[in-house]
Amino acid sequence: MGMSMREGYGRALAEYGALNPDVVVLDVDTSASTLTSFFAERFPERFFNIGIAEPCMVDVAVGMALGGKIPFANGFAALLALRAVEQIRTCMCYARTNVKIGSSYAGLSDFKDGATHYSIADIATMRAMPEMTVIVPADALEAGKWVPVIAEYDGPVYLRISRAATIPVHNEALELEIGQGIRLRDGSDVTLVATGSMVGRSLRAAEQLAEEGIDARVLEIHTVKPIDKDLILAAAEETGALVAAEEHSILGGLGGAVAEVLSGNRPTPLELVGVADVFVRTGPDPDTLMDAYGLAVGDVVAAAKRALARKEAG
Repeated sequence: MGMSMREGYGRALAEYGALNPDVVVLDVDTSASTLTSFFAERFPERFFNIGIAEPCMVDVAVGMALGGKIPFANGFAALLALRAVEQIRTCMCYARTNVKIGSSYAGLSDFKDGATHYSIADIATMRAMPEMTVIVPADALEAGKWVPVIAEYDGPVYLRISRAATIPVHNEALELEIGQGIRLRDGSDVTLVATGSMVGRSLRAAEQLAEEGIDARVLEIHTVKPIDKDLILAAAEETGALVAAEEHSILGGLGGAVAEVLSGNRPTPLELVGVADVFVRTGPDPDTLMDAYGLAVGDVVAAAKRALARKEAG
């Protein structure tokens, strides 16, 4: 699997900190986990441990942004997307303050700590907030490459980071733009629209489908908000069947966003791959847990076949 996404992010944050002296980093006593520790070691005077107080951290970050700094506020997704939501909504989004949330341990990646520490509703929460940009990288390299892009973007950003290593998808030539999805594989029969850890799994699903004579396109939607409507609608027009795959609840995340695009513009068969409307138990590792709760490569393959059958049934 290679490097964990949190390490890719943590190392890139420290490297970018050397280039941009306005960047400051905040954490809630979790820097050894979020790996903002790399930044803290290099720039102790620009690193602030707020203690176990996510709402306070967001407000401190807002103050720093109003003072001209570019704050990255870090913690666990399960806590940031619950305990700090009022501060994120009011002080970041309503005031359109230039704060970046580094939301770590997202999805099921904190596999051993159970339902209280998983974050499977955070995309739904964050994308419903006006002014918020929601970004979900696919692998460690991409997580790192987002750091300069979001630092140089003026406005609130929620960057969703996995604790785990994911299937490597990208190489160093990757170029990223907020709101511009990526066509990773061409195909004419069905489109797999994926975000985060499910991008690599969807590419593997496309390989399995190809062995059965099914030509699957794969799109990475890293920016869940603002979503790349043109890329999705072109896929609907050209393939006529879609699957949305995410390490998140099937309610309100990428699948919901894709459904909104399609229903308002070009209704098209769409199947959802995500966590069903349940609380997830603990597991021995993130991959086993994902497989057990409907996020396996085989689940993407099965969803593609269902979407294809609906298309063919007219």
